[in-house]
Amino acid sequence: MTTPTVAVLDYGSGNVHSAVKALEAAGAEVRLTRDRREVLEADGLLVPGVGAFGAVMDQLTAIRGDELIERRLAGGRPVLGICVGMQVMFERGIERGSDVPGLGEWPGDVTRLDAPVVPHMGWSTVRPGEGSRLFAGVEDERFYFVHSYAAQAWTLEVSPPFPQPAVTWSMHGVPFLAAVENGPLAATQFHPEKSGEAGIRLLRNWVGQLAE
Repeated sequence: MTTPTVAVLDYGSGNVHSAVKALEAAGAEVRLTRDRREVLEADGLLVPGVGAFGAVMDQLTAIRGDELIERRLAGGRPVLGICVGMQVMFERGIERGSDVPGLGEWPGDVTRLDAPVVPHMGWSTVRPGEGSRLFAGVEDERFYFVHSYAAQAWTLEVSPPFPQPAVTWSMHGVPFLAAVENGPLAATQFHPEKSGEAGIRLLRNWVGQLAE
């Protein structure tokens, strides 16, 4: 069996090297790249993201990463977003008084968590959505979160014959989206690359789908 290739989008976001190592541990051949051909032709694309929503969008659009993500998804090519890389898949990020357009792949806003302590930093359990493949075998594990903002509602309406997205929730003061699996687009608010063996197993589940 051919080893799946994963492009990690190199657009200036931090923490990419730990993501590369985690994907390699999960069985992928990994390339940290912004080369258009490599990004479009890889079996999977990982979009990392740390920091502010607006800054990540600026960095993405500066290398036309928004176009690359849209082209992959239009062709049914898998994309996985992590942390702010998940947040930018929504329509808007409302942060520190700014209202920044996101990629608009999913409807809804990313807003500040209404919790006694923010940021949400540490290990938390999740409640996987029905039919989740990412969480197969790690449904009861804890994952590592570092964030102050999140999508807190899921409003996408999907009609048959299209499959219903698997929407995974967690809690920090309020319920928020911990992960979404929606056709070729999947994303996690937590950091699988910082989540120990559970995170590697989750990435292995995603990499395994690329080989199908």
